[in-house]
Amino acid sequence: MTGRPTYKRPWLAAMLAFLQPGLGHLYLRAWMRALLWFALWIGTLAVTVPSVGSGSLLAIVERTLGALAALPTGAALALGSITLFSTLDAYWLASRLNERSRRTERGAANCPHCGREVDASLDFCHWCTEPIDVGPGYGDGEESIVR
Repeated sequence: MTGRPTYKRPWLAAMLAFLQPGLGHLYLRAWMRALLWFALWIGTLAVTVPSVGSGSLLAIVERTLGALAALPTGAALALGSITLFSTLDAYWLASRLNERSRRTERGAANCPHCGREVDASLDFCHWCTEPIDVGPGYGDGEESIVR
């Protein structure tokens, strides 16, 4: 690995999450989020779709698709809102990961306690108020944060 930051496409993550909640998070390698979104969607599906019985896998899929087409409004809204929120979360997560990669590339200083970007002229984090270790040039006009 070269150490270069990798950038993910937010629109691709959102599209995959729209097709199946959790799939966009798999693309982003957010394994736990992917599992949680998929489990939430499957759990809601199990509660809202009537039992389709047993039989061959193809017959179960056909009956499930038929039941999905005839869902009551409340059940359709529940599944639709889970899909929508999963899509938005995947887009937001990809954008946030890309911004983090850009900051790392620029060499921005981050607080070792909370991880947020800090002002190099301060000797504490203005987010969590924890003191920040300063470099050897501190005090002689060359304020630098040890990264």
